[in-house]
Amino acid sequence: MTKKILSLAALAAIMACKSSQTTEAPITPKTPEAPAVVEASAKEELIPSDPSVVQGTLSNGMKYYLKNNGKPADKVELRLVVNAGSILEDDDQQGLAHFMEHMNFNGTKNFKKNELVDYLQGIGVKFGAHLNAYTGFDETVYILPIPSDDPEKLEKGFQIIEDWAFNALLTDEEINKERGVVLEELRTRLDAENRMMQNYLPKVLYKSKYSKRLPIGKKEILENFHPDAIRRFHKDWYRPELMSVIAVGDVDIATLEAKVKSHFGSYPASKNPRKREVFSTQNHDETFIAIEADKEATFNQIQLMYKAVGTAKPEVTLADARHSLVDGLFSQMINNRLGELRNSANPPFVYGYSFYGGTWVRNKEAYQSIAMATEGKQLEALKALVEENERVKRFGFQKGELARAKTAMMAQLDKMYENRDKQESKRLIQPYIDNFLEGEAMPSVEWAVNFSKKEIPTITLEDVNGLIEGYLSDKNRVVIIKGKEKTVTKQQVTDLLNSVKTDTSIKAYQDETVQESLFTALPTKGSITKETKNEKLGITTLTLSNGATVKYKKTDFKNDEIVFQAQSYGGTSLISDKDYLAANLALRGVTEAGIAGLNKNDLKKFLTGKIANVRPYVSSLSEKMTGSSTPKDLETLFQLIHLNFTAINKDQEAFNSYTTKQKGFMGNLLANPQYFFMNEMSKFRYGKSPRFTGFPTVEDYDKTNYELAYKIFKERFANAGDFSFYFVGNIDEAKLKEYSELYLASLPANNSREEYKDLGFRPLSGKHEKLVNKGNDPKSQVSIIYTGETKYDAYEALYFKALSEILGIKMTEKLREEAAGVYSPRVRGSITESAYDSFNLTISFGCGPENVNSLKAIANQEVANIIANGPTEKDLNKAKEAFLLARKEGLEKNKFWLQKIADSDFDKKDINKIFEYNDAVNKLTTKDIQNVAKKYLSKGAITGILMPENTK
Repeated sequence: MTKKILSLAALAAIMACKSSQTTEAPITPKTPEAPAVVEASAKEELIPSDPSVVQGTLSNGMKYYLKNNGKPADKVELRLVVNAGSILEDDDQQGLAHFMEHMNFNGTKNFKKNELVDYLQGIGVKFGAHLNAYTGFDETVYILPIPSDDPEKLEKGFQIIEDWAFNALLTDEEINKERGVVLEELRTRLDAENRMMQNYLPKVLYKSKYSKRLPIGKKEILENFHPDAIRRFHKDWYRPELMSVIAVGDVDIATLEAKVKSHFGSYPASKNPRKREVFSTQNHDETFIAIEADKEATFNQIQLMYKAVGTAKPEVTLADARHSLVDGLFSQMINNRLGELRNSANPPFVYGYSFYGGTWVRNKEAYQSIAMATEGKQLEALKALVEENERVKRFGFQKGELARAKTAMMAQLDKMYENRDKQESKRLIQPYIDNFLEGEAMPSVEWAVNFSKKEIPTITLEDVNGLIEGYLSDKNRVVIIKGKEKTVTKQQVTDLLNSVKTDTSIKAYQDETVQESLFTALPTKGSITKETKNEKLGITTLTLSNGATVKYKKTDFKNDEIVFQAQSYGGTSLISDKDYLAANLALRGVTEAGIAGLNKNDLKKFLTGKIANVRPYVSSLSEKMTGSSTPKDLETLFQLIHLNFTAINKDQEAFNSYTTKQKGFMGNLLANPQYFFMNEMSKFRYGKSPRFTGFPTVEDYDKTNYELAYKIFKERFANAGDFSFYFVGNIDEAKLKEYSELYLASLPANNSREEYKDLGFRPLSGKHEKLVNKGNDPKSQVSIIYTGETKYDAYEALYFKALSEILGIKMTEKLREEAAGVYSPRVRGSITESAYDSFNLTISFGCGPENVNSLKAIANQEVANIIANGPTEKDLNKAKEAFLLARKEGLEKNKFWLQKIADSDFDKKDINKIFEYNDAVNKLTTKDIQNVAKKYLSKGAITGILMPENTK
């Protein structure tokens, strides 16, 4: 359950990026002590806290944060935050902070083994997807969303987090059972990245305890620790003054506060507690260079790190807030430059970006530049990063760059403000966690936006340009280069770093202006010839003069959002096998050339301050566009739609840039055993198709036909009259109609109507087995796939989906909880309409090679049990509750409605039946599930098994 996240070490509600990456744990770069009140000057005035958030401290030292928020309705997000993680482990406890997190799901005072997950599944809360937790170096956070429309469910929710805080049973029996699950989680991390990380971590975390306390821990300790060691960790660190409860959701504050006090107030304060130390890392004068290679390394990556000499402090004053804005502008501008390099004719890297922000160490920040390179070009990518930093250091940024960065930041602030009362509860919580753990300020959106809009105009080039002097230094510098082979030496890296400093060929950045309009002349306006309304669903349909249709649904789910999709039948099913094989890869890169004479870099500049995007693509059965905008930028969205139909650029150089990056990304992908296994299974199942390509190789990209792809792309979007356009969100109906006439009805069209073709190929089905040997780590993968052709029936599709949900519950119960043989089993299943109707249900899990046969037998037995006996009523009810809860929340989301409306049209179904769903779910019976299990799972499965090399 350890988690990878991006940490925002910036003002919680301000759009200044200080993102950073971590492998094992959340990064929290600030010290946890509360800041002292400073009143010396205006710039030291404290940032005010959000007045809508009620904060308090119980007599035992436990803190709480409460906020009433009505989106989604009838739901509250609960968090238990513990200011203790793996950094506090003793030598004999390595991995036990994370193990303790697991144990809170395996027996507490009020929820015995499996009762917790069982209860929550019964009210629609899924283990993993909803109910979860993560352990970091410095903290452990438990996540519990709970329905709030029932007082009993709310009470149970608080009882659960009370038990997590204080009432873990930690019996020898359950501790020993859980070892297998945690060891399986550790097994998932056995890969090239982990092996290389073990080598470079001591350089990044120089002379620091952090380098010896990865949250996942050590195998030998997890296998052999005495149960008293984890009890000692719990006693030492699960203390009231090191904990906080957060509750945000559709419940009044008085009720939430009463719950907190009744559940947590009676626990006594700690007596003679163990000191909660704060750890750091030591500075170093020399530059550390780590060049790591592993034959299974998937990507070639470069990381250039300049660690700050001093200790990071929490951002609490107005001066801190202003500095965050300056830093955010710097990040935007340096990354705009790196983005332009990425989109150049000969890109030096697949991608590259820079930022100043947190590291693995809570109180240590760094300026970092990161890139992915093609094989053999790591040094070239490193040089590009170093040169761009040096260019900024010597010449600074340009006025135009700063103006665009300010415009973009202002647009994001407007978007935040417009949507301030429509944020989902789970998205509001992180600032409260940061405040508790790190002492960060937590202002309201209103304050943050008003402050930012006042300060941004006052920020000068000197403010931004001055930052990099403090970032770059020869001291505390680390360079990490990772890849399949060592193609670079340390001496080459050292020489490069030194040479760039004196390189006189580095010139100032040239900021070129771009055109001020996407159109030299507006298109000839068409008209709306017909308008109909579905009053029940609030959907309006417009027929345009060129034959195209527009469907829209006006909602108030978000104030700042309109989502869009367009579609037409056909896709690549209408081109020959020969053309498909020649152009398929190239089709994905046609749009890289830009539109209307603007390349990607110029288009990005033009769109600065406008929040609108469109992505056209050709799939197997259709040609589509997807996109979104704010209400303010709706016209820009329509303009982009029009130009993606009519004015896609043709640029071989831009396409070559795209293929160079794709080759760098895909080049070594199959060295990873998991990707290799996926590819082998694809070949096994689909390899007889005349259109099968598998994972693309470097050679495939060299052979792909851009000219043909461009021709096909233009043909597929030549007839707009064959398209349907869909818009859902906060729509101004008069404007949408005006833009539909101007930008959509004016698109070229003819009277033809196409359908996609069934090409006749059917993938492998029935009972088969495929063994794949790849990799040397002791880890395996099992995929059990039930698949084949069928005739679609909506009710049967629902039964099949419920079968999948129930099997997911059983696999977690049997393979993880009882057998302790896997970490995260997955079950995915559906019956779909396509060129031909088909069903697919896949059970997959990773495990030790020695356990493959026994765990596979358990999985197969669970399938056999449902075929023979059907599911239990209890398990069926869990699936029903999950479906009903997901549908309730989906009905309040724009993307849900967009997909349902578009899919209903594509599949030629009646959208009005959308409200029959709940009734159909409630009528589900165990016999329904058993019948579809018999029908679809009785003829055997395709079983794929990945084993290490030299293993039979």
